[in-house]
Amino acid sequence: MAPIYKLWMMSKFTGAWWQLSDQERNSLHARVLDALKKVGGKQILECTSAWSTEEWTHFGVEEFPDIEAVQKHTQLLHELNWPRYVESVSMLGTKWPPS
Repeated sequence: MAPIYKLWMMSKFTGAWWQLSDQERNSLHARVLDALKKVGGKQILECTSAWSTEEWTHFGVEEFPDIEAVQKHTQLLHELNWPRYVESVSMLGTKWPPS
């Protein structure tokens, strides 16, 4: 099966994020990255884009072995209450043209 790629674009951190201490923010971010590793995913790219657009402050690409890993990762993010801390959109896709 072909890997699944996830493009995510974050518009902002929410007020709940800014109420966390630096230590709490660092810990939460580490747990988000651990959730990705736990499902066999890997971070391909993470960028800051606030300098070039007002709409999207960060974006990235992640690779997952299959759709089940994407679904499990989403579940883990919700268990961490990640949507409480960021406003974002994402898109899934496969490599094109297929190899």
